[in-house]
Amino acid sequence: MKNYLYVFTSLLFIYACGGGGDNKDTQFYKKQETTPERLEVSIEASGVIEAISSVEIKSKASGEVLFLGAEVGDFVDRGFMLAQIDQRTANNIVDQTKSDLEAAKVRLLNAESQYDRGIELHKQSSISDKDFEDIKENYAQAKSTLVRNEVSFENAKISLDDTEVKSPIDGTVISRPVEVGQVISSPTSAFGEGSILMMMADLSKVRVRALVDEIDVGKVEIGQSVSIKVAAYRDREFIGTVSKIEPKAYIQQNVTTFPVLIDINNEDNLLLIGMNTDVVIQILDKNVSLSVPTMSLRTRKDIYTAAAVLDIEKEAIDQFLIKAVDGENFNRFIVIKDSKKGPYLSWVKVGVSDLYNVEVVEGLNEGDIVYILPSKSLFDYQERFKQRVSGSFSFG
Repeated sequence: MKNYLYVFTSLLFIYACGGGGDNKDTQFYKKQETTPERLEVSIEASGVIEAISSVEIKSKASGEVLFLGAEVGDFVDRGFMLAQIDQRTANNIVDQTKSDLEAAKVRLLNAESQYDRGIELHKQSSISDKDFEDIKENYAQAKSTLVRNEVSFENAKISLDDTEVKSPIDGTVISRPVEVGQVISSPTSAFGEGSILMMMADLSKVRVRALVDEIDVGKVEIGQSVSIKVAAYRDREFIGTVSKIEPKAYIQQNVTTFPVLIDINNEDNLLLIGMNTDVVIQILDKNVSLSVPTMSLRTRKDIYTAAAVLDIEKEAIDQFLIKAVDGENFNRFIVIKDSKKGPYLSWVKVGVSDLYNVEVVEGLNEGDIVYILPSKSLFDYQERFKQRVSGSFSFG
């Protein structure tokens, strides 16, 4: 019974404060002066640390891995020897091609001598034209054979050099899927892609792949500042910069997001590949010289309801709305200003907004006072609530 009396008393109080018929003093509105303001808007998202660029280290030589010079996590300089592959086959090919090259040089010397004698004999008509043509052909073939053997020898030496795998960059080893003693295949001689010896990356600069909701991604721009935090360093803030917005959506459980790539300097190597992050993208941070609450902005659809609260006559509103204004409901809205003669309507042009306050570009001056009133939907709801309360407590 006590609870029922408490609810009954509370509802009577609400009705007395908000539903007193035509008593305008009980209507909910307030006035606020236009002031300078700092407008800030940010977007929160989650992401994962990844390398900006990583390199797959493969050997152009096939064979048994005899030596590995770096472990996962090691930083190595460009040119450092990462692996040694069995050189026996490569050495044998070098020896063979070298021998073939020496033989080709001797054959070329013999062919050249025969060609020189053939010229003299042909001048003296001691040999036929056909025999002379055969001598020239043998000489040309000897020169061609020498070139082929020179190329084969050079390629054999390159293949021998390929058994020593050196680092192509200054970077950190982030994975090493092979071990000493394992036999690997070369991407140049196998049908597949070849065996990966190591994965390397330059971790002095990493990036976060953050998934931003499709509602917010239109507000993200290249170059915006981003605050990043990771669980390992909760008391430290890392600052990054938006470098790319990928055009393909990522859809999971009917939620559509877009990957936003954020570059971060990582000279101390604190950020590791695969770390989960919380990111805050600063999409607005601006000091404006003049601002008003967004609740003070009205449109043609709800100005009648709002103005009625302040006893502004309908004819005055009709007269005010006769002329169309460029940019209505986009960057031009109606505000109700206060003056010594009472409230009146005025068009204003607005700029950026942080959802609570909006920049005023023109139409108001500093120190002007505007009315903040409920929206039409809220006002209609209040009216329906008053009617329900009035009907529930009608005694006769």
